[in-house]
Amino acid sequence: MDNSEKRPGLSVNEDKELYTQDTSSFLAEVNSLRLSLRGPKLTTAIAFVTGTAFTLFGYDQGVMSSLLTEKQFDDTFPEVVVDNTHRNNATLQSLLVAIYEIGCLFGALSNLWIGDKLGRRRTIALGGVVMIIGAILQATSFSYVQILIARTITGLGNGLNTSTVPTYHAECSPAARRGSFIMIEGTLITFGIMVSYWIDFAIFWAKGSSAQWRAPIALQIIFALIMVLGIGFLPESPRWLLKDGRPAEAMAVISALEDKPPSDEKVKQIFEAIREAVIAEEIGPEGSRSRSGKVEPSKPSLRELFTSGRGQNFRRVCLGVTIQCFQQITGINIITYYATLLFERLQISDTKSRIIAACNATEYFLASFVAIFLIDSIGRRKLMFFGSAGQTGTMILLAILGSINTSAAHIVSAILLFVFNSFFAVGWLGMTWLYPAEIVGLRMRGPANALSTVRKFLNPT
Repeated sequence: MDNSEKRPGLSVNEDKELYTQDTSSFLAEVNSLRLSLRGPKLTTAIAFVTGTAFTLFGYDQGVMSSLLTEKQFDDTFPEVVVDNTHRNNATLQSLLVAIYEIGCLFGALSNLWIGDKLGRRRTIALGGVVMIIGAILQATSFSYVQILIARTITGLGNGLNTSTVPTYHAECSPAARRGSFIMIEGTLITFGIMVSYWIDFAIFWAKGSSAQWRAPIALQIIFALIMVLGIGFLPESPRWLLKDGRPAEAMAVISALEDKPPSDEKVKQIFEAIREAVIAEEIGPEGSRSRSGKVEPSKPSLRELFTSGRGQNFRRVCLGVTIQCFQQITGINIITYYATLLFERLQISDTKSRIIAACNATEYFLASFVAIFLIDSIGRRKLMFFGSAGQTGTMILLAILGSINTSAAHIVSAILLFVFNSFFAVGWLGMTWLYPAEIVGLRMRGPANALSTVRKFLNPT
Protein backbone atom coordinates (compact mmCIF):
# COMPACT_ATOMS: atom_id res chain seq x y z
CA MET A 1 0.00 0.00 0.00
CA ASP A 2 1.49 3.31 -1.06
CA ASN A 3 -1.21 5.95 -1.18
CA SER A 4 0.43 9.33 -0.81
CA GLU A 5 -2.87 11.25 -0.63
CA LYS A 6 -3.35 12.84 2.76
CA ARG A 7 -6.76 11.97 4.14
CA PRO A 8 -8.83 14.45 6.14
CA GLY A 9 -9.81 11.93 8.79
CA LEU A 10 -8.28 13.89 11.68
CA SER A 11 -8.34 17.53 12.73
CA VAL A 12 -6.66 19.33 15.60
CA ASN A 13 -8.59 21.78 17.81
CA GLU A 14 -8.17 23.56 21.13
CA ASP A 15 -10.21 21.15 23.27
CA LYS A 16 -8.79 18.36 25.37
CA GLU A 17 -10.27 16.07 22.73
CA LEU A 18 -7.77 17.22 20.15
CA TYR A 19 -8.90 14.95 17.37
CA THR A 20 -12.46 14.52 16.08
CA GLN A 21 -13.68 12.18 13.37
CA ASP A 22 -16.75 10.35 12.12
CA THR A 23 -16.09 6.88 13.55
CA SER A 24 -18.27 4.91 11.15
CA SER A 25 -16.95 6.56 8.00
CA PHE A 26 -13.40 6.37 9.33
CA LEU A 27 -13.64 2.62 9.99
CA ALA A 28 -15.20 2.11 6.58
CA GLU A 29 -12.23 3.86 5.02
CA VAL A 30 -9.84 1.72 7.09
CA ASN A 31 -11.59 -1.47 5.96
CA SER A 32 -11.26 -0.38 2.35
CA LEU A 33 -7.48 -0.23 2.88
CA ARG A 34 -7.24 -3.70 4.42
CA LEU A 35 -3.87 -5.41 3.86
CA SER A 36 -3.77 -9.02 2.68
CA LEU A 37 -0.48 -9.73 4.47
CA ARG A 38 -1.24 -9.77 8.19
CA GLY A 39 -0.10 -10.85 11.66
CA PRO A 40 3.00 -13.03 12.02
CA LYS A 41 3.36 -13.27 8.24
CA LEU A 42 3.57 -9.49 7.97
CA THR A 43 6.01 -9.07 10.87
CA THR A 44 8.14 -11.89 9.44
CA ALA A 45 8.15 -10.22 6.02
CA ILE A 46 9.17 -6.89 7.57
CA ALA A 47 11.93 -8.63 9.55
CA PHE A 48 13.14 -10.42 6.41
CA VAL A 49 13.34 -7.29 4.25
CA THR A 50 14.91 -5.10 6.94
CA GLY A 51 17.22 -7.98 7.80
CA THR A 52 18.31 -8.20 4.18
CA ALA A 53 19.36 -4.55 4.38
CA PHE A 54 21.61 -5.29 7.34
CA THR A 55 22.92 -8.49 5.78
CA LEU A 56 23.94 -6.35 2.82
CA PHE A 57 25.62 -3.87 5.17
CA GLY A 58 27.62 -6.66 6.80
CA TYR A 59 28.49 -8.20 3.44
CA ASP A 60 29.81 -4.85 2.21
CA GLN A 61 31.94 -4.51 5.32
CA GLY A 62 33.49 -7.94 5.03
CA VAL A 63 33.93 -8.39 1.29
CA MET A 64 36.90 -6.05 0.96
CA SER A 65 38.92 -7.84 3.67
CA SER A 66 40.01 -10.77 1.51
CA LEU A 67 39.96 -8.93 -1.82
CA LEU A 68 42.91 -6.78 -0.76
CA THR A 69 45.10 -9.89 -0.65
CA GLU A 70 43.95 -11.52 -3.92
CA LYS A 71 46.32 -11.54 -6.91
CA GLN A 72 43.70 -10.75 -9.55
CA PHE A 73 42.54 -7.73 -7.55
CA ASP A 74 46.12 -6.54 -7.15
CA ASP A 75 46.77 -7.00 -10.88
CA THR A 76 43.73 -4.89 -11.77
CA PHE A 77 44.44 -2.22 -9.16
CA PRO A 78 48.23 -2.12 -8.60
CA GLU A 79 47.74 1.11 -6.64
CA VAL A 80 46.59 -0.93 -3.61
CA VAL A 81 49.57 -3.30 -3.53
CA VAL A 82 51.60 -2.70 -0.37
CA ASP A 83 54.97 -4.44 -0.12
CA ASN A 84 58.63 -3.58 0.33
CA THR A 85 58.75 -1.81 -3.04
CA HIS A 86 55.32 -0.13 -2.82
CA ARG A 87 55.16 1.20 0.73
CA ASN A 88 53.61 4.49 -0.38
CA ASN A 89 50.58 2.61 -1.68
CA ALA A 90 49.34 2.11 1.88
CA THR A 91 47.55 5.46 1.70
CA LEU A 92 45.77 4.53 -1.54
CA GLN A 93 44.77 1.16 -0.10
CA SER A 94 43.40 2.82 3.04
CA LEU A 95 41.51 5.35 0.93
CA LEU A 96 39.84 2.57 -1.06
CA VAL A 97 38.60 1.01 2.18
CA ALA A 98 37.64 4.28 3.88
CA ILE A 99 35.88 5.88 0.91
CA TYR A 100 32.96 3.50 1.44
CA GLU A 101 32.52 4.87 4.96
CA ILE A 102 32.67 8.43 3.60
CA GLY A 103 29.89 7.56 1.17
CA CYS A 104 27.88 6.11 4.06
CA LEU A 105 28.44 9.34 5.98
CA PHE A 106 26.97 11.52 3.23
CA GLY A 107 24.13 9.05 2.65
CA ALA A 108 23.14 9.26 6.31
CA LEU A 109 23.49 13.06 6.23
CA SER A 110 21.15 13.32 3.25
CA ASN A 111 18.53 11.46 5.26
CA LEU A 112 18.29 14.49 7.54
CA TRP A 113 16.50 16.29 4.70
CA ILE A 114 14.81 13.61 2.63
CA GLY A 115 13.95 10.90 5.18
CA ASP A 116 10.74 12.40 6.58
CA LYS A 117 9.69 13.73 3.18
CA LEU A 118 9.92 10.41 1.36
CA GLY A 119 8.86 8.19 4.24
CA ARG A 120 10.58 5.05 5.50
CA ARG A 121 9.75 2.73 2.60
CA ARG A 122 10.70 5.01 -0.25
CA THR A 123 13.94 6.02 1.46
CA ILE A 124 14.91 2.35 1.85
CA ALA A 125 14.01 1.66 -1.79
CA LEU A 126 16.07 4.65 -2.93
CA GLY A 127 19.04 3.47 -0.88
CA GLY A 128 18.78 0.01 -2.42
CA VAL A 129 18.70 1.35 -5.98
CA VAL A 130 21.76 3.51 -5.30
CA MET A 131 23.58 0.48 -3.90
CA ILE A 132 22.74 -1.57 -6.99
CA ILE A 133 24.21 1.15 -9.21
CA GLY A 134 27.34 1.29 -7.03
CA ALA A 135 27.76 -2.50 -7.02
CA ILE A 136 27.46 -2.69 -10.83
CA LEU A 137 30.11 0.01 -11.21
CA GLN A 138 32.40 -1.78 -8.73
CA ALA A 139 32.07 -5.17 -10.41
CA THR A 140 32.86 -3.67 -13.82
CA SER A 141 35.79 -1.53 -12.65
CA PHE A 142 39.06 -1.50 -14.57
CA SER A 143 40.74 1.44 -12.87
CA TYR A 144 41.44 2.60 -9.34
CA VAL A 145 39.46 5.82 -9.86
CA GLN A 146 36.38 3.93 -11.07
CA ILE A 147 36.25 1.55 -8.13
CA LEU A 148 36.89 4.47 -5.78
CA ILE A 149 33.86 6.35 -7.16
CA ALA A 150 31.79 3.16 -7.23
CA ARG A 151 32.48 2.41 -3.55
CA THR A 152 31.47 5.97 -2.69
CA ILE A 153 28.14 5.51 -4.50
CA THR A 154 27.55 2.18 -2.75
CA GLY A 155 28.25 3.88 0.57
CA LEU A 156 25.70 6.61 -0.20
CA GLY A 157 22.99 3.99 -0.59
CA ASN A 158 24.04 2.14 2.52
CA GLY A 159 24.02 5.36 4.55
CA LEU A 160 20.41 5.96 3.53
CA ASN A 161 19.46 2.41 4.49
CA THR A 162 21.24 2.13 7.82
CA SER A 163 19.82 5.46 9.00
CA THR A 164 16.26 4.44 8.04
CA VAL A 165 15.83 0.68 8.49
CA PRO A 166 16.13 0.59 12.32
CA THR A 167 13.50 3.33 12.62
CA TYR A 168 11.15 1.57 10.21
CA HIS A 169 11.54 -1.79 11.93
CA ALA A 170 11.13 -0.29 15.42
CA GLU A 171 7.96 1.55 14.37
CA CYS A 172 6.47 -1.64 12.91
CA SER A 173 7.37 -3.89 15.85
CA PRO A 174 5.40 -4.66 19.04
CA ALA A 175 6.91 -2.76 21.96
CA ALA A 176 7.38 -5.96 23.99
CA ARG A 177 9.53 -7.57 21.28
CA ARG A 178 11.17 -4.49 19.78
CA GLY A 179 14.47 -5.12 21.52
CA SER A 180 14.92 -8.68 20.25
CA PHE A 181 13.72 -7.74 16.75
CA ILE A 182 16.29 -4.96 16.37
CA MET A 183 19.04 -7.13 17.86
CA ILE A 184 18.30 -9.67 15.14
CA GLU A 185 19.32 -6.98 12.66
CA GLY A 186 22.68 -6.78 14.41
CA THR A 187 22.99 -10.54 14.08
CA LEU A 188 22.31 -10.27 10.36
CA ILE A 189 25.19 -7.80 9.99
CA THR A 190 27.51 -10.55 11.23
CA PHE A 191 25.74 -13.04 8.96
CA GLY A 192 26.59 -10.82 5.99
CA ILE A 193 30.21 -10.56 7.14
CA MET A 194 30.40 -14.34 7.52
CA VAL A 195 28.93 -14.94 4.05
CA SER A 196 31.38 -12.50 2.45
CA TYR A 197 34.40 -14.22 4.05
CA TRP A 198 33.36 -17.72 3.00
CA ILE A 199 32.51 -16.58 -0.54
CA ASP A 200 35.87 -14.82 -0.79
CA PHE A 201 37.55 -18.04 0.34
CA ALA A 202 35.60 -20.15 -2.19
CA ILE A 203 36.41 -17.77 -5.06
CA PHE A 204 40.04 -17.47 -3.94
CA TRP A 205 40.91 -20.58 -5.94
CA ALA A 206 39.87 -18.94 -9.25
CA LYS A 207 43.31 -17.41 -9.51
CA GLY A 208 43.33 -17.18 -13.29
CA SER A 209 40.23 -15.02 -13.65
CA SER A 210 39.10 -11.58 -12.50
CA ALA A 211 35.95 -13.35 -11.29
CA GLN A 212 38.06 -13.96 -8.19
CA TRP A 213 37.11 -10.45 -7.04
CA ARG A 214 34.31 -9.37 -9.41
CA ALA A 215 31.91 -12.17 -8.40
CA PRO A 216 31.96 -11.43 -4.63
CA ILE A 217 31.32 -7.74 -5.31
CA ALA A 218 28.53 -8.46 -7.81
CA LEU A 219 26.69 -10.63 -5.26
CA GLN A 220 25.77 -7.44 -3.40
CA ILE A 221 23.24 -6.82 -6.16
CA ILE A 222 21.20 -9.88 -5.13
CA PHE A 223 20.74 -8.65 -1.55
CA ALA A 224 19.88 -5.14 -2.75
CA LEU A 225 17.32 -6.44 -5.27
CA ILE A 226 15.60 -8.52 -2.59
CA MET A 227 15.39 -5.43 -0.39
CA VAL A 228 14.09 -3.09 -3.11
CA LEU A 229 11.50 -5.56 -4.41
CA GLY A 230 10.48 -6.71 -0.94
CA ILE A 231 9.88 -3.24 0.49
CA GLY A 232 7.36 -2.62 -2.29
CA PHE A 233 5.04 -5.25 -0.78
CA LEU A 234 5.25 -3.88 2.76
CA PRO A 235 3.23 -1.09 4.39
CA GLU A 236 4.57 2.24 5.53
CA SER A 237 5.27 2.83 9.22
CA PRO A 238 1.98 3.69 11.03
CA ARG A 239 3.75 6.40 13.00
CA TRP A 240 5.02 8.09 9.86
CA LEU A 241 1.57 7.78 8.23
CA LEU A 242 -0.06 9.53 11.18
CA LYS A 243 2.62 12.16 11.14
CA ASP A 244 1.96 12.65 7.42
CA GLY A 245 -1.78 13.13 7.99
CA ARG A 246 -2.96 9.69 6.79
CA PRO A 247 -4.76 8.19 9.82
CA ALA A 248 -6.89 5.65 7.95
CA GLU A 249 -3.81 4.06 6.41
CA ALA A 250 -2.09 4.08 9.80
CA MET A 251 -5.04 2.29 11.40
CA ALA A 252 -5.08 -0.25 8.56
CA VAL A 253 -1.38 -1.00 9.11
CA ILE A 254 -1.83 -1.39 12.88
CA SER A 255 -4.80 -3.68 12.24
CA ALA A 256 -2.66 -5.80 9.92
CA LEU A 257 0.30 -5.93 12.30
CA GLU A 258 -1.97 -7.09 15.15
CA ASP A 259 -4.07 -9.28 12.80
CA LYS A 260 -7.23 -7.87 14.37
CA PRO A 261 -10.12 -5.83 12.93
CA PRO A 262 -9.91 -2.03 13.23
CA SER A 263 -12.75 -2.09 15.77
CA ASP A 264 -10.73 -4.28 18.16
CA GLU A 265 -9.90 -2.57 21.46
CA LYS A 266 -6.19 -3.36 21.30
CA VAL A 267 -5.91 -1.88 17.81
CA LYS A 268 -7.75 1.22 19.01
CA GLN A 269 -5.46 1.54 22.04
CA ILE A 270 -2.31 1.32 19.93
CA PHE A 271 -3.72 3.79 17.43
CA GLU A 272 -4.72 6.24 20.17
CA ALA A 273 -1.32 5.98 21.88
CA ILE A 274 0.52 6.74 18.66
CA ARG A 275 -1.94 9.48 17.77
CA GLU A 276 -1.58 11.21 21.13
CA ALA A 277 2.20 11.10 20.77
CA VAL A 278 1.89 12.62 17.31
CA ILE A 279 -0.35 15.41 18.62
CA ALA A 280 1.99 16.25 21.49
CA GLU A 281 5.08 16.21 19.32
CA GLU A 282 3.63 17.80 16.19
CA ILE A 283 2.19 20.76 18.09
CA GLY A 284 5.58 21.13 19.75
CA PRO A 285 6.91 24.26 21.39
CA GLU A 286 6.28 26.32 18.26
CA GLY A 287 2.67 25.28 17.65
CA SER A 288 0.41 28.24 17.00
CA ARG A 289 -3.29 29.01 16.90
CA SER A 290 -5.10 30.00 13.77
CA ARG A 291 -7.93 32.55 13.67
CA SER A 292 -10.46 29.76 14.06
CA GLY A 293 -8.86 28.77 17.33
CA LYS A 294 -7.33 25.56 16.04
CA VAL A 295 -3.90 24.52 17.17
CA GLU A 296 -1.72 24.37 14.08
CA PRO A 297 1.13 21.81 14.12
CA SER A 298 4.57 23.25 13.60
CA LYS A 299 6.80 21.66 11.02
CA PRO A 300 9.88 19.96 12.50
CA SER A 301 13.15 21.69 11.73
CA LEU A 302 16.72 20.49 12.09
CA ARG A 303 17.46 23.19 14.63
CA GLU A 304 15.06 21.44 17.02
CA LEU A 305 17.65 18.67 17.31
CA PHE A 306 19.77 21.13 19.29
CA THR A 307 17.09 22.41 21.67
CA SER A 308 16.32 21.42 25.25
CA GLY A 309 13.03 22.31 26.90
CA ARG A 310 10.28 19.75 27.44
CA GLY A 311 11.37 17.46 24.62
CA GLN A 312 15.07 17.36 25.64
CA ASN A 313 15.91 16.79 21.97
CA PHE A 314 19.56 17.75 22.25
CA ARG A 315 20.15 15.43 25.20
CA ARG A 316 18.50 12.54 23.36
CA VAL A 317 20.51 13.21 20.21
CA CYS A 318 23.73 13.37 22.24
CA LEU A 319 22.96 9.99 23.80
CA GLY A 320 22.36 8.40 20.40
CA VAL A 321 25.49 9.97 18.90
CA THR A 322 27.60 8.98 21.92
CA ILE A 323 26.47 5.35 21.72
CA GLN A 324 27.52 5.21 18.06
CA CYS A 325 30.83 6.88 18.94
CA PHE A 326 31.57 4.39 21.73
CA GLN A 327 30.83 1.48 19.41
CA GLN A 328 33.22 2.70 16.75
CA ILE A 329 36.17 3.59 18.98
CA THR A 330 36.36 -0.04 20.08
CA GLY A 331 38.20 -0.65 16.79
CA ILE A 332 35.85 -3.36 15.56
CA ASN A 333 36.09 -2.13 11.97
CA ILE A 334 39.83 -2.80 11.88
CA ILE A 335 39.16 -6.48 12.52
CA THR A 336 36.24 -6.59 10.08
CA TYR A 337 38.01 -4.84 7.19
CA TYR A 338 41.50 -6.27 7.70
CA ALA A 339 40.88 -9.69 9.31
CA THR A 340 42.81 -11.67 6.69
CA LEU A 341 45.72 -9.22 6.78
CA LEU A 342 45.79 -9.29 10.59
CA PHE A 343 46.10 -13.07 10.66
CA GLU A 344 48.81 -12.94 7.98
CA ARG A 345 50.72 -10.46 10.17
CA LEU A 346 50.66 -13.12 12.87
CA GLN A 347 52.81 -15.18 10.47
CA ILE A 348 49.94 -17.46 9.44
CA SER A 349 49.95 -18.66 5.82
CA ASP A 350 47.70 -17.05 3.20
CA THR A 351 45.27 -19.95 2.91
CA LYS A 352 45.07 -20.57 6.65
CA SER A 353 44.54 -16.84 7.26
CA ARG A 354 41.49 -16.90 5.02
CA ILE A 355 40.08 -19.97 6.73
CA ILE A 356 40.66 -18.50 10.19
CA ALA A 357 39.14 -15.16 9.14
CA ALA A 358 36.04 -16.97 7.87
CA CYS A 359 35.84 -19.02 11.08
CA ASN A 360 36.23 -15.80 13.08
CA ALA A 361 33.27 -14.30 11.21
CA THR A 362 31.24 -17.47 11.82
CA GLU A 363 31.95 -17.35 15.55
CA TYR A 364 31.10 -13.62 15.51
CA PHE A 365 27.73 -14.48 13.97
CA LEU A 366 26.98 -17.21 16.51
CA ALA A 367 27.96 -15.01 19.47
CA SER A 368 25.50 -12.33 18.37
CA PHE A 369 22.58 -14.65 19.17
CA VAL A 370 23.29 -14.27 22.89
CA ALA A 371 22.15 -10.64 22.84
CA ILE A 372 18.84 -11.54 21.18
CA PHE A 373 17.85 -13.69 24.15
CA LEU A 374 19.17 -11.35 26.84
CA ILE A 375 18.26 -7.87 25.59
CA ASP A 376 14.73 -7.70 27.01
CA SER A 377 15.44 -9.54 30.26
CA ILE A 378 18.78 -7.97 31.23
CA GLY A 379 18.34 -4.59 29.59
CA ARG A 380 20.42 -2.33 27.40
CA ARG A 381 22.92 -0.77 29.80
CA LYS A 382 24.06 -4.00 31.48
CA LEU A 383 24.85 -5.64 28.16
CA MET A 384 26.85 -2.59 27.09
CA PHE A 385 28.81 -2.63 30.37
CA PHE A 386 29.51 -6.35 29.92
CA GLY A 387 30.71 -5.90 26.35
CA SER A 388 32.91 -2.93 27.24
CA ALA A 389 34.60 -4.71 30.14
CA GLY A 390 35.31 -7.80 28.03
CA GLN A 391 36.68 -5.81 25.09
CA THR A 392 38.90 -3.74 27.36
CA GLY A 393 40.46 -6.81 28.96
CA THR A 394 40.95 -8.47 25.58
CA MET A 395 42.66 -5.42 24.08
CA ILE A 396 45.03 -5.15 27.05
CA LEU A 397 46.11 -8.76 26.53
CA LEU A 398 46.50 -8.21 22.77
CA ALA A 399 48.70 -5.17 23.40
CA ILE A 400 50.94 -7.17 25.73
CA LEU A 401 51.20 -10.16 23.38
CA GLY A 402 51.95 -7.85 20.45
CA SER A 403 55.42 -7.26 21.87
CA ILE A 404 56.18 -10.99 22.15
CA ASN A 405 57.40 -12.54 18.89
CA THR A 406 56.79 -16.23 19.52
CA SER A 407 54.49 -18.76 17.86
CA ALA A 408 52.61 -19.29 21.13
CA ALA A 409 51.96 -15.55 21.46
CA HIS A 410 50.70 -15.44 17.87
CA ILE A 411 48.28 -18.32 18.50
CA VAL A 412 46.91 -16.70 21.67
CA SER A 413 46.56 -13.37 19.84
CA ALA A 414 44.53 -15.06 17.10
CA ILE A 415 42.26 -16.62 19.73
CA LEU A 416 41.84 -13.25 21.47
CA LEU A 417 40.56 -11.73 18.22
CA PHE A 418 37.76 -14.28 18.40
CA VAL A 419 37.11 -13.36 22.04
CA PHE A 420 37.06 -9.63 21.24
CA ASN A 421 34.44 -10.14 18.54
CA SER A 422 32.32 -12.19 20.93
CA PHE A 423 32.21 -9.47 23.59
CA PHE A 424 31.41 -6.88 20.93
CA ALA A 425 28.62 -9.03 19.48
CA VAL A 426 26.95 -9.44 22.87
CA GLY A 427 27.31 -5.89 24.16
CA TRP A 428 27.49 -3.45 21.27
CA LEU A 429 26.68 -4.93 17.87
CA GLY A 430 22.93 -4.30 17.70
CA MET A 431 22.67 -1.81 20.54
CA THR A 432 23.59 1.22 18.46
CA TRP A 433 20.63 0.57 16.15
CA LEU A 434 18.14 -0.07 18.95
CA TYR A 435 19.01 2.55 21.56
CA PRO A 436 18.82 5.73 19.41
CA ALA A 437 15.50 4.61 17.88
CA GLU A 438 14.00 4.09 21.34
CA ILE A 439 15.05 7.27 23.12
CA VAL A 440 13.99 9.84 20.50
CA GLY A 441 10.39 11.01 20.09
CA LEU A 442 8.48 10.51 16.86
CA ARG A 443 8.70 14.15 15.77
CA MET A 444 12.49 14.13 15.48
CA ARG A 445 13.13 10.39 15.25
CA GLY A 446 14.09 10.34 11.58
CA PRO A 447 16.58 13.25 11.68
CA ALA A 448 17.98 12.17 15.07
CA ASN A 449 18.65 8.61 13.91
CA ALA A 450 20.22 9.94 10.72
CA LEU A 451 22.53 12.13 12.80
CA SER A 452 23.54 9.28 15.11
CA THR A 453 24.25 7.10 12.06
CA VAL A 454 26.39 9.91 10.63
CA ARG A 455 28.54 9.64 13.75
CA LYS A 456 28.93 5.92 13.16
CA PHE A 457 30.72 6.62 9.90
CA LEU A 458 32.85 9.42 11.37
CA ASN A 459 35.13 6.86 12.99
CA PRO A 460 38.89 6.66 13.30
CA THR A 461 39.15 3.21 11.72
